[in-house]
Amino acid sequence: MSALAKTVVATGVSSGLGFEAIKHLVTQTKQPYKVLLGARNAEAAKSAYDAVDFDKTKHSISVLPLELSDLKSVKTFAAQALEALGGESLDYLLLNAALGPGGESSKPTGSKWREIQVVNAICVLDEHLKAGTTDKTITIYSETKFVGLLNAHWWRRRLQGKCVVVAVSPGLIPGTGGENVVRALFRDDLPEDPDQIFLTSWGEWWSKDVFALSLDKDLQDKWSPSKEQIEQEEGVA
Repeated sequence: MSALAKTVVATGVSSGLGFEAIKHLVTQTKQPYKVLLGARNAEAAKSAYDAVDFDKTKHSISVLPLELSDLKSVKTFAAQALEALGGESLDYLLLNAALGPGGESSKPTGSKWREIQVVNAICVLDEHLKAGTTDKTITIYSETKFVGLLNAHWWRRRLQGKCVVVAVSPGLIPGTGGENVVRALFRDDLPEDPDQIFLTSWGEWWSKDVFALSLDKDLQDKWSPSKEQIEQEEGVA
């Protein structure tokens, strides 16, 4: 593999949209990549990527076990990914993982939060996503996406001057979303306004008035708990 390979750490890429994005990256681009991906079923993910026809002398794809609803597993994955990088810089962090069970599902391991909440986001309506809640009338999908955008803004502020944070909408047309995600990695026309981080599936940087509610810094802070806070609450410190 080329010494000039760019490194990618990714979640949610063992199937579907995420899989197609990584597949596009290693089959349709000239740049060499070293991909480290986390997967719930590492064996199945490895088999899926082994079946992809790409230049394995140019790119490398490594699969590490990751259960995003288990914070101990997340911590182990992070340590293994850093070890695998071996001091190399991380060029791209692609966070695509999500779950879609019904709103009534709860996490059986004693965690404060439902599995869907741990993987997707910390919901604005915190009582609705606490384990054991049975209210089915809420719109969990849109709420978790909203908080995902709050998280993106929070990280953009925290990492300002160190890296670029982009929230990408892959689109609703089957077979196209993977390419849209990959294209976001190569955009060099970043808006002058640092808060304008939302990239649509058709390649437009959305105006801030479309997602104005997510610009509330108090909300961003509230729903982006620190690593230390999460570990303390879950007992994984």
